[in-house]
Amino acid sequence: MKRSKASTFPRWTGYDTERDPIKVRMCDHDGCAGKGEFPAPKSPDSKEKWQFCAFHIAEFNRNWNYFEGLSKEEAFRRAQEEMRTAKGYATSGAYDMGGEESYGKDRRRSDALIILDLDDDATPAEIKAAYRRMAKLYHPDTNLDDSEAAIKFQQIITAYEVLTVK
Repeated sequence: MKRSKASTFPRWTGYDTERDPIKVRMCDHDGCAGKGEFPAPKSPDSKEKWQFCAFHIAEFNRNWNYFEGLSKEEAFRRAQEEMRTAKGYATSGAYDMGGEESYGKDRRRSDALIILDLDDDATPAEIKAAYRRMAKLYHPDTNLDDSEAAIKFQQIITAYEVLTVK
């Protein structure tokens, strides 16, 4: 008679039940023996994933920088592309359920400062000057056939509104 792989003492199942042991993926963090339940990307462009336990996925997410290793221009281009491909999600009903609280005023301000290429401590005069400079550069009247410039112009207007409306 073949012995069951799940035979242990005390036996919790009947003797006629065959059950293989469950395979568990271990956390990919070096030296961790936790269960690797949470996937994390190995790099922004890779389909490969790490598997981490709850503690190490939180640590990974705190330190993750999607734009690491890219110049400011490359990072901006990638952000533009991500925004363009995410437009469909922005119009869905589930995306807007949380309102501003779910995204956060600080996050909106931070994004607006990046779009206008400003530092965190920018004054109202610097915000206005950056807005005017970039609006002239990306205005649809000066970029007639450039759809990306039109998108960028809309982002500049929105960023200015976020930074100036109280």
